[in-house]
Amino acid sequence: MAGKVLQAVRGMNDIFPEESAGWQALEGDLRTLLALYDYGEVRLPLLESTELFARAIGDVTDIVQKEMYTFADRNGDSLTLRPEGTAGCVRAAIQTQSMRGQTPRYYYMGPMFRHERPQKGRYRQFHQLGVEVFGLPAASTDAEVIALSARILRTAGVTASLQINSLGSPAARAHYRTLLLDYLRPRRAELCADCQERMERNPLRVLDCKVPTCQDIAHLAPHLADHLDADSAAHFTLLQSLLTALDIPYQVNHSLVRGLDYYNRTVFEWVTDALGAQGTVLAGGRYDGLVAQLGGAETAAIGFAVGLERLLALQALQGRAVEAPAPLLFMGALEAAAVARAWQIAEQLRDGGISVVTSGPATFKTLMKQAERSRARFQIIIGAGQLAGEALILKEQAGEGRWQGDLDAVHEGLRRLGVDFPQPAPHTVRNFATARTLS
Repeated sequence: MAGKVLQAVRGMNDIFPEESAGWQALEGDLRTLLALYDYGEVRLPLLESTELFARAIGDVTDIVQKEMYTFADRNGDSLTLRPEGTAGCVRAAIQTQSMRGQTPRYYYMGPMFRHERPQKGRYRQFHQLGVEVFGLPAASTDAEVIALSARILRTAGVTASLQINSLGSPAARAHYRTLLLDYLRPRRAELCADCQERMERNPLRVLDCKVPTCQDIAHLAPHLADHLDADSAAHFTLLQSLLTALDIPYQVNHSLVRGLDYYNRTVFEWVTDALGAQGTVLAGGRYDGLVAQLGGAETAAIGFAVGLERLLALQALQGRAVEAPAPLLFMGALEAAAVARAWQIAEQLRDGGISVVTSGPATFKTLMKQAERSRARFQIIIGAGQLAGEALILKEQAGEGRWQGDLDAVHEGLRRLGVDFPQPAPHTVRNFATARTLS
């Protein structure tokens, strides 16, 4: 009796070559853009101490209370699959002292994990590009970071609108929290159940609730922008003038507070309704207190994250698709005795940077079907004749091109048929007499 067919965990997806080509193209574009702004890649653990996220994100946030994948390891330590990347990046920068006397600019790409309700463009394992800048407190840095985010979306072909707000200093935010509670308490019964629960512990979250009645209440709430400290107000005014100078349209959204507790001053989101209800594509802000909160020195910081699944979904809506690359050449063996020779030739071609897919032993008819399915531009079939010393025959699958001779002649034929040879594969020396690869 066959065993039960196991399924992927809900909200976690397999990505096969026909899809991963689009991922690789997007990731390559992102890396190219980030190099223009002098960002360096950091690769961070998927697992961190649960305490890191409780201290960084806030232990009364929905992420920490409801959405994290947390477990005790064999030593009894509480570990969590990262729900976001900023906390881990800050932890790594503190631990390695990479911020000492420096103003590093980091980026990371990889999976994050949240136990949310899966929906279009949002999954329980999802992938993000995150960008973090340390040691630069000026509004000009905020403007450049937002300009980078605009360029990322523009390059990806995504149309979205920029919304910005200022959360001010911690003291101004605390004062505003009191004002907001005074406004919300008489209206508590009109709020949704989630907002009634979160109102006392995190009232600013009521402002970004998507329930219509809560949105109506939030719309009439006092504006944080009217209660900023003088420095934060000047910072926000300068940011707006810089965005105007950079020709980046924006809208001040007084309800924009972001879902994580560590933000201060500038917060921003790029939003679109292309995936249905208006949703966030890219979001970030300034978090000047987080480094000290996690044990480092007082350090200014700003960053953002963008969901790669959402970018790809938006690209798909526009008909932007990347086809998985096909091999340049199909190499087939007609009989078992021809396999070794066919594989030798394939390896020699790969040493020259030519991509080759192999098959066999099989009948000529089967090899022709496989060659067509491979989408390779060229084919070479090895049979008894080639083993007896006959010439190799290079054929163009969709054209009339044909070349024959030894391996050098095949290379010449490929050149004459318009193939630009890539650089040879590095660190590879072949000796087919001993069938070894040295590296």
